[in-house]
Amino acid sequence: MENILLGLQNALSPFNLLYCFIGCLLGTMVGVLPGLGPTATMAMLLPLTAYLDPTGSIIMLAGIFYGAMYGGSVTSILLNVPGEASSILTAIDGYQMTKQGRGGEALAIAAIGSFIAGTIGIVVLQLAAPPLADLGLKFGAPEYVALMLFCFTALVAVSGKSKLRGVLMAALGMQIASIGLDPMTGMPRLNFELTALMKGFDVIPVLMGLFGIAEILSSANEGLVAIYTGKLGRMIPRGAELSKGLYASLRGSAVGLGLGILPGMMPSVISFVAYDVERRSAKHPEKFGTGAIEGVASVEASNNAASEAGLIPLLSLGLPTNAAMALLFAAFMMYGLQPGPLLFTQHAAMAWTIIASMYIGNAVLLILNLPLVGLWVRLAMVPYRYLGPITLAICIIGAYSVRNTLFDVWTAIAFGILGYFMKMRDWPAAPLILGFILGPALEQHFRATLQMSGGSLDIFFARPIAVLFLGVTTLVVLFSFRKSIRQHLKKLRLFKAT
Repeated sequence: MENILLGLQNALSPFNLLYCFIGCLLGTMVGVLPGLGPTATMAMLLPLTAYLDPTGSIIMLAGIFYGAMYGGSVTSILLNVPGEASSILTAIDGYQMTKQGRGGEALAIAAIGSFIAGTIGIVVLQLAAPPLADLGLKFGAPEYVALMLFCFTALVAVSGKSKLRGVLMAALGMQIASIGLDPMTGMPRLNFELTALMKGFDVIPVLMGLFGIAEILSSANEGLVAIYTGKLGRMIPRGAELSKGLYASLRGSAVGLGLGILPGMMPSVISFVAYDVERRSAKHPEKFGTGAIEGVASVEASNNAASEAGLIPLLSLGLPTNAAMALLFAAFMMYGLQPGPLLFTQHAAMAWTIIASMYIGNAVLLILNLPLVGLWVRLAMVPYRYLGPITLAICIIGAYSVRNTLFDVWTAIAFGILGYFMKMRDWPAAPLILGFILGPALEQHFRATLQMSGGSLDIFFARPIAVLFLGVTTLVVLFSFRKSIRQHLKKLRLFKAT
């Protein structure tokens, strides 16, 4: 407590407060713009921080990181345009809430859920960082394969009415993700001798197409006048809706913290798991995908908790778990500081000031974003003849900004047309993205596992953590298909009886 009080005293200094506010504001603004995620913004601003105070610059970079996590929810909820892969599932229920005149409630619960998850994450960071980081270090390639297979069980939650269609779309996503250069040998594959395909597809143009452009084409086909034309509902959820959102935020926080400490576990993957956990624990799972406030709260909380959890191995062991954490690691090194156990002994005041600033940053985000809910939600009432072209331009710019190539623009358009026909035929898009994200990681870890074991699969049964995840995966799959299994067993009994 002495350390955290000292950190709060330093973090509340005028300059550190200013850096924290600027970081949160920039992060929120950038998060609203599709394509420019927190990692890209941190990379652009990293050289400028060389001229700032070391503590203040890292506070600002951290503010950009978790500020952008909330900013991405705005376009997801209001326009069905997820700025990042971690915002996909926010769009599923959030956009439906907007179409029902409940966009304010969706934006508010996203801010509240992010605040709850961020605060819990910081408490865990200051109390239990070393043991949790040690747990993350016990994960090798076999454990990650088992964990990825467990993550695929989230297909049930996002496949809609047909689980078979969800599995097929996930397989298609894995196939698309494999186009380009082999990650282990560097040889081109599935590029059909086209140079442009050698670098593969980036997830942002695929998202812009499957969700943003597909939604624009679908709305134009339906002759949509505006996303919502009625009277706007309340801006803050109350009563039962607020209770459901708060409980979902707590569950999403637990999932985000539990998986976020693992190196390589992306917030996008964690959000799928959190959504699946929330749907399975709900009394009315059929409401998910039609505007369930729990779906928005759990995903946003898991995103924010995962971002906070990534700081645990970074600060306690000096181990960056994702690209954004690697940039923070570079910022530390730029000032001659080595993240890890010695950081808390040699530079204790700085380390605890950074941790304390996150409490302030989460409060700043809540104060900054809740008053803007009423302003943001009125976008849904703008006539679609104006909003549609603006959204299309945002999608095209977002696709282009990732790698600055027209190939990504054509990719977004192609996937937009594909997404439009998928919507018309009721094929789910979220499983395709899940396969696209998980496919490369699963392939890489599986091939590394086979190299470790000399081609034998017995290694999975010799690792306790891998066995645990494989067992849980099997139970979840059996539980998900229990109705189909009962029907087949009933038919089999009738056939034997006759």
